Amino acid sequence: MSKDIQDLRREYTLSQLTRESLLDNPVEQFQLWLKQAIEFGLKDPTAMTVATVDEQGQPSQRIVLLKHVDDNGFVFYTNYSSRKAEELGKNPKISLHFPWHAMERQVKVCGVAEKVSAKESLAYFSSRPKESQLAAWASAQSRPISSRTALMQQFARMKEKFAKGQIPLPDFWGGYRVQFHEIEFWQGGSARLHDRFVYQRRGEEWSIERLMP
Repeated sequence: MSKDIQDLRREYTLSQLTRESLLDNPVEQFQLWLKQAIEFGLKDPTAMTVATVDEQGQPSQRIVLLKHVDDNGFVFYTNYSSRKAEELGKNPKISLHFPWHAMERQVKVCGVAEKVSAKESLAYFSSRPKESQLAAWASAQSRPISSRTALMQQFARMKEKFAKGQIPLPDFWGGYRVQFHEIEFWQGGSARLHDRFVYQRRGEEWSIERLMP
């Protein structure tokens, strides 16, 4: 099996990335690539890996969906009692990764996470489908549970509890905004000579450098 794995490879030939093609603002560059990923028909184009670190320095990763991005940061939502939230509470440093394999592209974001306002969390929570709202109430995210049957029973209890009227925002659920200081754009290249450019914040300005693959 190991030999079969080591022989798996392909060439990356879809595109090239040049300094001249990059926009000066990394958020505008990201929004352009995200738009192209959506137009490409990429499945789950907003899916991103979120990496956090615990007190012992052990990294942990999981995939969540990006819900908003602008010059102030990248926003996602989660349970504030989850493992990622507990780790961010002790160490707010965070990294995001967008694996757009079909387009031979990746984007990496480094920054610091902070909670969004309750008003912002409520606005997004209210826009979610009812089933998703109920799931937020039903799941004590990252905590052990005996079976899927037990999870579905908890979901059913929440469905009955909130059968009438609007479902309120849980006090243990909300968003994080990742205020970034570094964004790297990666475009696959032939012979493993990939194109990599990193934006780094220098005061109010952004520097752009090409990195070796």
